[in-house]
Amino acid sequence: MNSKVFIFILLSVLLLPTGCVEASKAKEEKKNTAPRIINIVNFIRQTDYRLENSDALMFETVEKQIDLVNQYDFPATFLFQYDALINPEYQKLMKAKLNPTCELGAWWEITQPHVEAAGLKWRGEHSWVSTANIAFTPGYTLEEREKLVDVYMAKFKEIYGKYPKSVGSWYVDSHTLEYMYKKYGIVASCNCKDQVGTDGYTLWGGYWNQAYYPSKLNAYMPAQTDEYQIPVPVFRMLGSDPMYQYDAGIGSNHQGVITLEPVYTEGGKSKKWVEYFLKTIVDEPCLAFNYAQAGQENSFTWSGMGEGLIMQFPLFDSLSKAGKIRVETLEESGRWFKEQFPKTPATAITTLVDVRNEGNKSVWYNSRFYRSNLYWEKDGFCFRDIHLFDEKMKSEYLDTPGTGGQFFYYTLPVIDRFYWSTPDDKIGLRVVKLDKNGKGTELVLADPVVSEPSKSVLNVESKDKSGNNFIFTFNEDKIDISCNAAESGLDWALELRVPQDRLDRLPFKDFEKSSVKSEFRGFNYNVACEKGSIVKGNNTDYVLRFVPSGNKLVIVCTTGQ
Repeated sequence: MNSKVFIFILLSVLLLPTGCVEASKAKEEKKNTAPRIINIVNFIRQTDYRLENSDALMFETVEKQIDLVNQYDFPATFLFQYDALINPEYQKLMKAKLNPTCELGAWWEITQPHVEAAGLKWRGEHSWVSTANIAFTPGYTLEEREKLVDVYMAKFKEIYGKYPKSVGSWYVDSHTLEYMYKKYGIVASCNCKDQVGTDGYTLWGGYWNQAYYPSKLNAYMPAQTDEYQIPVPVFRMLGSDPMYQYDAGIGSNHQGVITLEPVYTEGGKSKKWVEYFLKTIVDEPCLAFNYAQAGQENSFTWSGMGEGLIMQFPLFDSLSKAGKIRVETLEESGRWFKEQFPKTPATAITTLVDVRNEGNKSVWYNSRFYRSNLYWEKDGFCFRDIHLFDEKMKSEYLDTPGTGGQFFYYTLPVIDRFYWSTPDDKIGLRVVKLDKNGKGTELVLADPVVSEPSKSVLNVESKDKSGNNFIFTFNEDKIDISCNAAESGLDWALELRVPQDRLDRLPFKDFEKSSVKSEFRGFNYNVACEKGSIVKGNNTDYVLRFVPSGNKLVIVCTTGQ
């Protein structure tokens, strides 16, 4: 063989596979950049006074949950309330039947046996109650919170030989969370989805879905800096509908529930809804990662949840085998999160298919500085929500126990369609076309195109019927808005109008050219433009306008503190 031909063949053999491997590797890296994660979290109570024969029904439920998890060989997380933790029957069940790939952890609702084991006095009418200041640690002093942690951890280690790594609850306060991290090394936590008035407490304005690092002063508030950050990721629970959960009960003081929970006919019990929800999780742009928590508390019993769970699990199994989702324990997700992200990452939830076939679309963006939601309706388009985050905003229950059955956790509103609307008049920050007299006419945008220019930036383009193309670029600390106009001399702005009987809910106090001094629940912050101006309205036609400069508007999404 000619030596030149031999060398050519040899080089071809050596180089071509390398190129293929590199291309394959690049493709795999892109695929793995934004994993889609499912945690199956079942949390376990011993008893529930609202149910007849509750102890037996709830135990049977956990048995069925374990059987289903084992059938699909899923790594699931089972979180125990203290009363269930100390029950020998649950201990036998877990040690005998639970797949070793599963995780045992703590469910942080406080019960009578737990309180009394810590040497404290129980205040509830029953051994478990849902009353906020009794069932949750913000209703206890700091010293009492630590005692409750210590006695739980000691008992858990006595039974299972180690401390739990995951702790979940509708809400865990920052003092308790940091204490658990520093003394017992927890690596993950989870809390309730955003809700208003449900179960006697409100979480509103927070990091929508996925996970965040909380502030040391407020476990509901994402931290911005290492100084204030508790290094335990808090995952948002229950698989909240990114389209319809927000407006459920709009203008009232109570929301309905549309989630992945398998007991709800409009949510996790409906195969059509679950497939729609999983498409959003799996197929749409999400930046850092996408996430959902499946599973259910045993108080709903197997008769309530069984049908939904049995329907959901094959869908998870199919997506898992196809490499489209990762089913893993909460602890595994927490460790992965900490390895990947030193600070809370930017994420998105993109929902461009409407399960109700009404033509609606929704895009959420989260970062450690703010959250925002763009919403397309059949006859409208708006920013439905913008809330700013500030790690220095203290929880009302940071140092002082809360009282009564209602607890409230908020962030800082810029746009809040839920609270600032009435049931018949839904507000939003809308794009308007301005005439020569300054009167605004709403522009209805449609057909959004969503892209990811970088790991932390989300780009959304959407046109009105005249072909004017509006571009919304979400950065970690600001929102850029511009327009490629098809109309000559198009003059536009973003306009907020609010019903007269909701004006007293607005945080805006003092208007300046490019900022508004604002105040919410005693905390002062700024709403500002880096480019463009903010114009105060007369409250009848509109409350305020964000007006571009040179066809560009930049809304600052830090608080100015």
